[in-house]
Amino acid sequence: MSSSVSPLAPKNVPNMPVIAGVRLATAEAGIRYKNRTDVLLAVMDKGTAVAGVFTKSKCPSAPVEWCRAKLKGGKARALVVNSGNANAFTGKTGRSSTALTARIAAKAVGCTEGEIFLASTGVIGEPLDATKFDGVLGRLAETAEAGDYLAAAKAIMTTDTFPKVATATVKLGKAKVTINGMAKGAGMIAPDMATMLSFIFTDAPIAPAALQALLKSGVEDTFNAVTIDGDTSTSDTLLAFATGAAAEHGAPKISRASDPRLKAFVKAFNQVLANLSEQVARDGEGARKLVEITVEGAKTKVSARKIAMSIANSPLVKTAIAGEDANWGRVVMAVGKAGEPADRDKLSISFNGIRVAKNGARDPSYDEAQVSEAMKAPEIAIKVSLGLGKGRDRVLTCDLTKEYVAINGDYRS
Repeated sequence: MSSSVSPLAPKNVPNMPVIAGVRLATAEAGIRYKNRTDVLLAVMDKGTAVAGVFTKSKCPSAPVEWCRAKLKGGKARALVVNSGNANAFTGKTGRSSTALTARIAAKAVGCTEGEIFLASTGVIGEPLDATKFDGVLGRLAETAEAGDYLAAAKAIMTTDTFPKVATATVKLGKAKVTINGMAKGAGMIAPDMATMLSFIFTDAPIAPAALQALLKSGVEDTFNAVTIDGDTSTSDTLLAFATGAAAEHGAPKISRASDPRLKAFVKAFNQVLANLSEQVARDGEGARKLVEITVEGAKTKVSARKIAMSIANSPLVKTAIAGEDANWGRVVMAVGKAGEPADRDKLSISFNGIRVAKNGARDPSYDEAQVSEAMKAPEIAIKVSLGLGKGRDRVLTCDLTKEYVAINGDYRS
């Protein structure tokens, strides 16, 4: 966790309302950090539905394997998250640690181990001493309150420079329902069906299968459209919990994601995911510029996404942006290497609304001074027009600075 907040951090932090059926508590368990909270316990009422999407890494963490297995039950009573240690690449010891953590949490909350969900973030390859949760989780279960989401978000930070929270309120039937979310992530970010760690809570009465469908769809153009460095974490976990408490106030029980009554809810749900995923991009390790890359005129949306990601993950593009250089040649390179249909002589490129290349060559009206001034902005929009079809997509990234190297060069020190 950095002592210097990213200059791209949101100016305002939302007031996070209480969600009926969710209680939160944090503590210092001494996992790796000193003098800061590093464990979060979220306690949910009986009957809470759960859904999740996880990393597609072939080397997943022990908590990811645990959650995948328990997700089949569809119900959750508690979530335990620790920072400082990812419990990844820890073999049998890691699996034993997750089992022990779940046993301790289940006893503290008064539920089955199958209703406990786990997530860990931090250093890979070091054993997690789960005995440090003994006593801590019992105390947290007793003191948990319907609460402080900002404190909860702080407890799960690693190299993040600010806690990431978002909220939305919407009508479902005759009732007002709330959606709260938190996330952590600043590096090792190239999500594949999830993000680093993110947790969504709502009081809407949505069945597990419907919630799973909403979550899987919602990540595609939000968390899966963000990259910091092109590296997918072993620990990517996105969990959603629906307590159903709003049913007491007239919210209809939803069993299908296609239910037309969900239209407004889905929009709000996706807005929370989009808000959190943008905050992840804004907090990229060492970032000084938020970069939005839009590719249009591609053969398909899938093709546009691949090209956009090729640009977003290019160290040459990202370092040029850090140097405030509108180097369209590097964008052309990234388009060409993506392996997707492209025609050099139809390609046009713009930076912050200023076209620098047109039809495969430098734009005739190009003005170096004008473009250089535009590149000083904290937010940079790169637009690439391929002229081949109607496929369009957008991804978010950030620049690549010397600080990124410093952070990751010292990460285990």
